[in-house]
Amino acid sequence: MYHRQHHEVRRFADHAPLQGCAWLRQLLLLVGIFLLWPLSAGAAQDPPKNTSVIVVGGDRDYPPYEFIDKNGQPSGYNVELTRAIAEVMGMRVEFRLGGWSEMRAALQAGKIDVLQGMSYSEDRSREVDFSLPHTIVNHAVFARRDSPDINSMEELEGKSVAVHRSGIMHDYLVKKGFRGRLVLTDTPADALRQLAAGKTDYAIVAIVPGMFIIRELKLTNLIPIVRNVATQRYCYAVKKGNTELLSRFNEGLAILKKTGKYGVIYNKWLGVLEPERVDLRTIAKYAAVVVVPLLLLLSVFALWSRTLHRQVALRTADLTREIAERRNAEEELRLNQQQLLQADKMAALGVLVSGVAHEINNPTGLILLEVPTLKRSYGDAAKILERYYRENGDFNCGGLPYSRMREEIPRSLDKLQDAGKRIKRIVDDLKDFARQGDSACNEIVDLNAVAQAAVRLVEPSIRKATTRFSAEYGPDLPSFRGNAQRIEQVLVNLILNACQALPDTGRAIALATWHDPAGGVVAFRLRDEGSGIAPEHLSRLTDPFFTTKRDLGGTGLGLSVSAGIVKEHGGTLEFESVSGSGTTVTLTLPEYKEEKTP
Repeated sequence: MYHRQHHEVRRFADHAPLQGCAWLRQLLLLVGIFLLWPLSAGAAQDPPKNTSVIVVGGDRDYPPYEFIDKNGQPSGYNVELTRAIAEVMGMRVEFRLGGWSEMRAALQAGKIDVLQGMSYSEDRSREVDFSLPHTIVNHAVFARRDSPDINSMEELEGKSVAVHRSGIMHDYLVKKGFRGRLVLTDTPADALRQLAAGKTDYAIVAIVPGMFIIRELKLTNLIPIVRNVATQRYCYAVKKGNTELLSRFNEGLAILKKTGKYGVIYNKWLGVLEPERVDLRTIAKYAAVVVVPLLLLLSVFALWSRTLHRQVALRTADLTREIAERRNAEEELRLNQQQLLQADKMAALGVLVSGVAHEINNPTGLILLEVPTLKRSYGDAAKILERYYRENGDFNCGGLPYSRMREEIPRSLDKLQDAGKRIKRIVDDLKDFARQGDSACNEIVDLNAVAQAAVRLVEPSIRKATTRFSAEYGPDLPSFRGNAQRIEQVLVNLILNACQALPDTGRAIALATWHDPAGGVVAFRLRDEGSGIAPEHLSRLTDPFFTTKRDLGGTGLGLSVSAGIVKEHGGTLEFESVSGSGTTVTLTLPEYKEEKTP
């Protein structure tokens, strides 16, 4: 064959030398194709890169993140997310789901390449490398419906708490030195079963798996009572130093988020168990549908209401004015009636005091008349008694030794005379206080004398209220023009109020008078350490009928009448008080200056 072909070629070359070059070119082309064919076929049969199988581990009973379904196949959010990452990154993966402790040990032993769901912690980061988180896991405290309520993990101290063995909350509680009893279970479902059966007080489980398990197992007596006790980042985890594999999972996760595939997987598995996320655009759309018509409707109502308000305001203004005028008239009438009643009482008191004073003055005058006689008689007899005492020694006199009686008798007579004078002063002060003389403010009055008379009148009340009463009367005070009895009435009222404000006898009352040349006034100040006056009441103290002691018989007229008297005298009455720290009252009256006659 070869020779025949060679002969034909030679013959063709002899007879067609111009066509030899074409045949040569075709022959070389066929040889080249024949030589290149194996190379192209071999290239077509080369396997793709990264065809090694990556073994992915996970928890077989952690729904809806990862679990074995009813067909015995790996399923859940983690599984579907890993498959999607493997697809976009051109990786082959094999799933091995088992007990969580077993899977953690398998990663360290190199039996698996990656854990597809592991909560991040600093302690764990020393053992493995974590990817970027692909979701966030919130943990909650679960309890039976009839369990006592708690508000924090600190209240779990001393209780029995079920947790997933080697889970993040197991690590967390051990690190924190939990002082209760930890009940470790192989799966979160076992922890919730033990809680439902009453074998533990509480259980701590991730909120999403917990709600999923309660729904699937129909554990209707369990509820989450403390949500979000711990929030953990949920990541892929590889053996320490396997950065290449970790970067491929991070890259694939980023691609899924950009393409929207991640959101589809998330909503499929976790969206039904978590509150639906509402974006701002949706909020704005519903707001436009609901709020805008509502605003238009409210605007119409507002205009209509404003028109009505104007009409009602015009019609009610007159009525309000009439009501206010009537109320003021009634209050003024009531005040006048109370003042008339008070005047009648004071008139009756004046008559009574005059009668009592007359009856008391008679024996008091006798005492004051006879005591000096007794003192003189004793002075004359004392000489004879002393001579007898020196000659015959001590003897009994009135049932007591004379050596004692010679000192007691003079003191007793002095006390008797002082007591009579005091009775006379008190009766005179009572008569002056109750006297219905001319109320014109045209007397020349000494403020110290008025203050001392007021103190004498209420001295029993002062002694009953406090053991720490002090009075400091300013020297050489100028006089003031006014009515002594009416100013005395004011001071008596102020002192009695101070006594009533003291909660115990250990609190003090301090009285002082002084002259203020710069202001041209004489002043009276009374400071008590009583209960004080509330700030909201301070501005109403002189209002008619205002009182905080109505249950004790107060009428609310004392300070109102006192303020009126001070105003008639051209003076001022000021109150300073801090609730619980006492009250200070300051009364000022213009000093009297004699008019110089030309």
